[in-house]
Amino acid sequence: MRGTTLPQPTPTARTVTALADGRRLLYYDRGAAVPRESVDRRPLDPPSHGSEVRLDPATGDWVTIAAHRQARTYRPPAEECPLCPSRDGRHSEIPAADYQVAVFENRFPSLAGPPAEPASRTDELWRSGPGTGRCEVVCFTADHDASFADLTPAQARLVLDAWTDRTAELSALPGVQQVYCFENRGAEIGVTLAHPHGQIYAFPFTTPRTAKAVARAAEHRAATGRNLFEDLLAAERAHGERVVLSGEHWTAFVPFAARWPYEVHLHPHRRVPDLTALDEAQRAEFPHLYLELLRRFDRLFGTGRTPYISAWHQAPAVAGEELALHLELFTIRRAADKLKYLAGVESGMDAFVNDVTPEDAARRLREATA
Repeated sequence: MRGTTLPQPTPTARTVTALADGRRLLYYDRGAAVPRESVDRRPLDPPSHGSEVRLDPATGDWVTIAAHRQARTYRPPAEECPLCPSRDGRHSEIPAADYQVAVFENRFPSLAGPPAEPASRTDELWRSGPGTGRCEVVCFTADHDASFADLTPAQARLVLDAWTDRTAELSALPGVQQVYCFENRGAEIGVTLAHPHGQIYAFPFTTPRTAKAVARAAEHRAATGRNLFEDLLAAERAHGERVVLSGEHWTAFVPFAARWPYEVHLHPHRRVPDLTALDEAQRAEFPHLYLELLRRFDRLFGTGRTPYISAWHQAPAVAGEELALHLELFTIRRAADKLKYLAGVESGMDAFVNDVTPEDAARRLREATA
C-alpha cells in the first residue's frame, strides 16, 4: 500500500426518516442525498423492550437480560429478507426500492431507551437497572448476495462514514458509556440474517473486555510513563514477523498472544480514541487495507467466504484516554474442515487455547494474495 495515491473524499449525505413503529431509519449516500420512498407502509405494533442489566457480584461484569429477543427474526429465506429494499409489494425494514448504506434501530434490541433512575435494585449483592442505550443495524449494501469484501473502496468508505456518524451521535446520548460497531458474518458464527450487515451497540456500561484494557493501560502508564497501545504497535512494526499488511497510516498484525486461530488487529499509526478522531489521511487509506484483509481471510482455506467477527474497539466515556482505536478481525475456522469451538477452558474459565501459532497465522495471511 505504500505510495498509493488516494482520491479526494466525496461528501456523505445523511437522510433521516422513521419506520411505522417510530424507530429511526437513516440513509447514507455518497455525494448528494438520493430521493427515495420514505413511508413505511407496514402495520407495525410499537416495539417492546423490557431488557435489564445486572451486575455479576463475583466478577464485576454487567450482563444484559433481554428475554424479548427470543421472538426475533431467525434465518428467513432470501425472498423474505428484512434488510433488502422493499420491492414488488414486499415491505421490509427499508421502505426504499434501493439504498447505498442504511442504518435503523433494531426491532429486537438488547438495549433501548433513555436512562431511568433509580436502578431497579441496589442492595448489597444484587445491582440491576433498565437495559438502556441503543442497538442499531447497519446495512452495508442493498445487494443481498454480496459481502463486505465485495464492496468497492468508495462503498467501504461510506460505511466508515456511517460508523463515524453513529459513534458521534450515540456517544452523546445520556447514559451511554461505550459505542461498539461490529459485524458477524457466516452461519457458523451464529448469524441469523444472511444480508451483508453489521450492528452498533450503545452500552450503558463499559464492557468487560474494555475495562480490562483500561486497567492494563493504566498499569503500563504508571510503570513506564508511556502509552501501552503505542508501544504495542511500535514493537510489532519493528519486529515484523506478525505484520500482515502495512500502509502509510495503518498496520495490520497478528497479536503476540492471539486467542483465535486467525486474528488480526488493524491500528492507525496515529493513536486516536475513537472513529470520530481519525483524520482524512487515515480515513482514505482504511478501506484499501481493510478490504484486502477481508479478501485474504476468504482465500485462507479455499472454502469460499470465511466466517468472521469484525469488531471496532473504541475508548469508553470514563477513563478511556489511554485506549487506542483499533479493529479486531478474527475467524472461528482453524482449518478448511474444522472450527474453533469455545470449549470447557474457554467458555468456563475464559482461558483461551490457540491451535495455530500467531507467527504461522501471520505468514499464511501474508501469502494469501490473489
